[in-house]
Amino acid sequence: MKLLVINGPNLNFLGIREPDHYGRETYDDLVKKIQAYCDGKGVAVEFYQSNHEGALVDRIQQAYFDQVSGIVINPGAYTHTSIALLDAVKSVQIPTVEVHISKVEEREDFRQVSYIRAACIGTITGMGTDGYLLAVDRLLEHHNGH
Repeated sequence: MKLLVINGPNLNFLGIREPDHYGRETYDDLVKKIQAYCDGKGVAVEFYQSNHEGALVDRIQQAYFDQVSGIVINPGAYTHTSIALLDAVKSVQIPTVEVHISKVEEREDFRQVSYIRAACIGTITGMGTDGYLLAVDRLLEHHNGH
């Protein structure tokens, strides 16, 4: 099984950007945490982060050709604005779990709208960076037919 973890705009600034919402772990800490978790489960994982919507769409489309088994995506602010990301996830038909570090449902009204959610098999919010690990588990369950 091969997973792809995609992070959108400003997630490269984890630990710097609004630590009250996103915590003090850095992006490198996040990558190491997910890598170790996946290693322990015997799952291959790749990581991709971009601040550019088109680059994120391109990477989702490339996942189809790379025969990725599942996608964990935190689209950042594009969650609330990008029909292009929704369409990309729908088009590749790869099981995808949406992740948000903060509880977006308890924040500003605009953050409660998720376009990409309609194409995802699940959404995890408010669990900090552990939400990524829960997303990996959700994809493994899905892959194993549970």
